[in-house]
Amino acid sequence: MGLNDDLPNGATPLDADELHGLIPTHLVSRNQLNEWEERNIQAALSWIERQRRLRPLEEAWLRRLHREMFAQTWRWAGQYRSSDKSIGADWRQIRMQLPALLGDIAFQVQHLVEEPDLIAVGFHHRLVSIHPFPNGNGRHARLIADVLIEQLGAPRFSWGGSSSLVNLTALRQDYIAALRQADRGDLSALLAFARAQ
Repeated sequence: MGLNDDLPNGATPLDADELHGLIPTHLVSRNQLNEWEERNIQAALSWIERQRRLRPLEEAWLRRLHREMFAQTWRWAGQYRSSDKSIGADWRQIRMQLPALLGDIAFQVQHLVEEPDLIAVGFHHRLVSIHPFPNGNGRHARLIADVLIEQLGAPRFSWGGSSSLVNLTALRQDYIAALRQADRGDLSALLAFARAQ
């Protein structure tokens, strides 16, 4: 059994070069990888708590957060992907689309053109749609949306009661369905999911 053999619905398979970047060589299943990554993400949460200034709308900080979340797992943590996936922008467009997204969201925040939840969930959706990293895009986008919503004065999102969403099949299916609805221009299901308990 390999790490790409038991992918949950909506997960992006890793190519051979990306799999070669796995740091803990004893992991043989997706479940083991998920548990290992979860410990890494807990360390990233501690890192966030120690930061004096959180900058979710700065590209360097966005990449640093991914590195903090996955640096104990992947050598390429914090680095943009260099191949196309079944979802996401063409990998050659990432370096153009991300700054455009960050600038757009910064404008929305500065002028409060929408309610805070809509700004943060829209940010999450667009970041997932770009899919800048080989792995961990959903978890990264949820965490950075949580940082942003707190900066906007609202509580963190519940994400259906679980920020992980890697093994909870029914909950994960609801999340994927909400993302697909958002892909069609309707954020209502994703907004509801973000605040659902």
